[in-house]
Amino acid sequence: MRVHLTSPSDHPLIAGLPFSTRLDDWTLPDMHGVLGLHRHVVRLIELGDASYVIKELPDLLVDREYRLLRELADAGLPTVEVVAAVTGKVSGGIPVDGMLVTRHLDYSLPYRTLLSGRGLTIPYLGERVLDALVGLLVRLHLAGFFWGDCSLSNTLFRRDAGALSAYVIDMETGARYGKLSDGQRTLDLQVATESVAGGLLDLQAGGRLKADIDPWDVSMQIEDRYRALWTELTAGDEFSPDETYKIDQRLQRLHQMGFDVEEMEIIDDAEGDRMRYIPRVVEHGFHAERLRNLTGLETSENQARRMLDDIRSFGAEMHQERLTAAEATGRPARPLPENVIAVRWLDDRFEPLMSKIPTELFSKLQAAEIYHQLLEHRWFLSEEARVDIPLETALESYISDVLASAPDEVNISRQTSDAFGESSTDSSDTFDPHE
Repeated sequence: MRVHLTSPSDHPLIAGLPFSTRLDDWTLPDMHGVLGLHRHVVRLIELGDASYVIKELPDLLVDREYRLLRELADAGLPTVEVVAAVTGKVSGGIPVDGMLVTRHLDYSLPYRTLLSGRGLTIPYLGERVLDALVGLLVRLHLAGFFWGDCSLSNTLFRRDAGALSAYVIDMETGARYGKLSDGQRTLDLQVATESVAGGLLDLQAGGRLKADIDPWDVSMQIEDRYRALWTELTAGDEFSPDETYKIDQRLQRLHQMGFDVEEMEIIDDAEGDRMRYIPRVVEHGFHAERLRNLTGLETSENQARRMLDDIRSFGAEMHQERLTAAEATGRPARPLPENVIAVRWLDDRFEPLMSKIPTELFSKLQAAEIYHQLLEHRWFLSEEARVDIPLETALESYISDVLASAPDEVNISRQTSDAFGESSTDSSDTFDPHE
């Protein structure tokens, strides 16, 4: 038996698991089944402060998925952290399945939990899930990854400032190429459409799908949304020499979608009266990277966009205060650099507000999502009162009226079994958050 550990110092308890035993025979404390039908034996295990998903599958698939999940992470794509690969197991002289261990994605929401609508407050769920899944598929294709099994079951979702972000959790049938052909992309798209339709119809048949979500309507939108996003990110466009502003407009649209452009090729025609530009889009995460550079905070893309807007608002308030002080002293007030404003925002606004939230409530949501919801809550309170409500005041009612009664989402996959009224240890019908 061979056990390959990734970053063992970050996961010291993994090496002590009984990998030589079949997963069905494990009797460890804090081990749980999770809802859903899947192809392999899967368990969720809590070790210390972390949770892990262990999946039993043939060695060939263990090696493939281990490699591809590592490559996804190295490419900056949203996926789970692979922790260990176990291969070469033998029982009674006969080779048996190996195991793949991944770190459970904290605050992730399985599609069964999302689309049942039980205890979750995310509007337009069908569209949110669809946009997140399509965006993920486009990002994979841009990076040369063929998924081969794009489905709701192989994806986890996280809240992202009113939207959802999607994460790859299963790459058994995947592959990576220098560049995908149109045929490969079309095949992946067809698989996605059929798999999503099947997953939604399965939920509907079991009475677990929100009534306002139509399986066929949602699945049939996948191709149109994919092609629209792919065209926006990759297609060239034409303009005349006096319409160079169109380049800036295109760049702004790409930035709004969270993508940056590494380079842009501009070609003029033989007559010189028309020009064509082709963007070379790089990885998604334009705003998240910018916020990380300014503050060190790790967030998803929409959360980062919202927090950058708040930093700009905070900077405007600071500048106005400096102007008022300058008028009193007769000295000019020079504008502060963005990085200085961001550090002040972190020290004077974000961290003080987060420090007032009881520690146990951070099991509800990520800090960045809490901050986004706080801004939303303050806006609604201000609209109702017809006057600006201070964030500190809004925080008090947000904690008591919203956050305290919200479900714990740090490890909602474990809780899902009770919500659906099924046994959390029934391996015949368990939901695999990493499958």
